[in-house]
This record gives sequence, structure tokens and C-alpha cells, in this order.
Amino acid sequence: MYMSSVGKIQKRTDNRFLNLYELEAIHRDGRATPYYMASRNPNPETLKAVTHHNKPDGVILYGVYGPEKDRVVLIRQYRYPIGGFVYEFPAGLVEPGEDLLQSGIREMFEETGLSFTPIEAGSRSKPFFMSVGMTDESCGTVFGYCSGEPTNCHQEASEEIQVVIADRTECRRILREENVALPCAYMLMHFIATKGDPLDFLEEAL
Repeated sequence: MYMSSVGKIQKRTDNRFLNLYELEAIHRDGRATPYYMASRNPNPETLKAVTHHNKPDGVILYGVYGPEKDRVVLIRQYRYPIGGFVYEFPAGLVEPGEDLLQSGIREMFEETGLSFTPIEAGSRSKPFFMSVGMTDESCGTVFGYCSGEPTNCHQEASEEIQVVIADRTECRRILREENVALPCAYMLMHFIATKGDPLDFLEEAL
């Protein structure tokens, strides 16, 4: 009896941020078929299917805003795969030499212009896989508090991002009426369900 496993791996594209790989998928009945996946890793040797090391590719930012801690920082971004706008939490890639906290502070400023003060989140910040049927990408979440005035003047020219500071009523509307990325949707459900500081639940993770 065989176990499912990965055989040969071939890189099919050579792009800067994302590439297509063809894996030899060995099934539990012994058959082998092609399996295609996308990865941010630059070569076959660094794929998570090879290293089995879940190093985060990106960071997602759950930023609470305002003295009453009653609003959350979102972005509304144009995304080419859907040809339209989608609501997300601020996020970005972890650059070489950065840890998640450093990446989070940088990305929050670049995408929203806001200052970001992360808090300790224990295991809640470990990297989780995003869409594991098609990619080995994983992201960790950094939680914290935001201050300042939002601006898009630090965004790249290739980005079309609107900064949204949403209270619970607006978050309910967004979930009902708008395109929302799945990690953002679940975190908005959590935000809506909380009373007081929405990050108090992190004390249980320490």
C-alpha cells in the first residue's frame, strides 16, 4: 500500500513574485499524475513540500483603531483575478531579514499611512496556510493598535487601495454586500461579536 507523496518537481515559470510548479503527485494507489501549484518560493528546493518548514510568506494585520477601540482598519483593494474591489485587512509579503512584527509595522504604514503598535499574540500569530489546494503560501497575523491619519501617499503606483476605518455597523454591511477576502471575513465576524477591546482574547494565547 502506497502513501500519497510528492515525486519530481519542475518549475514552469520564472517570475519575480509568483511561479507555477508541476509536481509529480503520487497517489495512495501508486498512480502518478501531474499536479500544478503556485508558490512564492523561488526554486523547487525551497517549496514547503520539500522543506516541510512553514516559514511565513506574508503577514496580515488586524489593527484596532480609536480611543474606544471600536473600529478596525481595512483596505478596499482592486484585485486583478476578480476584476474588481475586495475588502481585506492590510497585508503584504515578509521581506528578507524581517520578522513578522517588523513586516507588519512597515506594511501598515505603506498601505494606510497609520502607525501600528503590535501586541504579543503567542500562537495566534503562527503562519497558517491560505489556499492549500493551489499554493503553499502561508501568512502570520499580527495584532495591534493603530493611530494617526490614513493616507494612500505611501502606496506603490501599481496599487489601488482605499483605506477604510470601519465600526461594527459598517463591518456588518461589508459582510452582507461586498466582496471580502476569507481571512478578513472571519476576523470581521470576530470583531462584530466582541464587546470592549476586540484584542482581549489574545490573553488566552499567551
